[in-house]
Amino acid sequence: MSEIKPNEVYTTEETQKLLKISNSTVKRLLKSGLLRANKVGKQYRILGHELLQMLSPDIDRKATAAYQKIKSKTKDNLKNW
Repeated sequence: MSEIKPNEVYTTEETQKLLKISNSTVKRLLKSGLLRANKVGKQYRILGHELLQMLSPDIDRKATAAYQKIKSKTKDNLKNW
């Protein structure tokens, strides 16, 4: 099983393979707004963060909180530098 990386950018094909769903399901998720993506040219690009948020909001919240904590500590350390 592949790991979904929060900062990775995935195509709809890669998303389809990661989530083990059909192409039409990916399109339906995009149209309904359950899965957010950016359109680049004629193709969609989906952040791993969006996939994690859709699959497991609790894990995503914990990961985001941990990231924000590290970010804030780094900012504080840079101020003193």
